[in-house]
Amino acid sequence: MIEIEKELEKDRIIIRIIGEVDASSSIRLDQELSEAIENNNKKILVDCEKLEYISSAGLGVFMSYIQVIEKKEVKFVLYNLSDKVQNVFEILGLDQLLPISSTKEEALQIVNEG
Repeated sequence: MIEIEKELEKDRIIIRIIGEVDASSSIRLDQELSEAIENNNKKILVDCEKLEYISSAGLGVFMSYIQVIEKKEVKFVLYNLSDKVQNVFEILGLDQLLPISSTKEEALQIVNEG
């Protein structure tokens, strides 16, 4: 079960993922990310504080947007990952492809660079 909250904050959008991202709920995550990018949000922060579990399908959603984010010059960062979830990103090397920070403050610094 997944719940996704979105909040516009100044010139950025914050997407909060709550619960578990598995094969069935990854579709909703995909829709929310797609919508955020298609609406020309240039700064997207993904709050993972309440993300309890992410499957390979959920990781695949993030992987599928790496090139789109680069092409559209979107500043994108994940933050507040639990150790368990961060470990999954690191094992697959996604921490090398997507910015990950431990706090919202660090995430804001990343999206406001350049």
